[in-house]
Amino acid sequence: MGYIMGVRYVVKTPKKLGKIIRDMPPNAVKTLVRLIDDLGESGPIRPEYPNYSKLGAVTYHCHLAYSWAACWRCEKDEYIVEVEYVGSREKAPY
Repeated sequence: MGYIMGVRYVVKTPKKLGKIIRDMPPNAVKTLVRLIDDLGESGPIRPEYPNYSKLGAVTYHCHLAYSWAACWRCEKDEYIVEVEYVGSREKAPY
């Protein structure tokens, strides 16, 4: 996992994120970068993103583009957001 320091939250990203990004369309990459920045600045609750939803008590997801999604988790009372999945909507763990 990589670490990206935000103002309030630390965002952990998958080790293979660089490889995944190479396969993504530019608009999805742009949305992902903005999402990671927003997660670091303001935390895991991001209703302004397309198809955002809470998947469980501490897990969330949104769509980055038509065929691309991201899933993340943030334990209650913690300031670490872990991006667990970035990839195809069809293979997303939800």
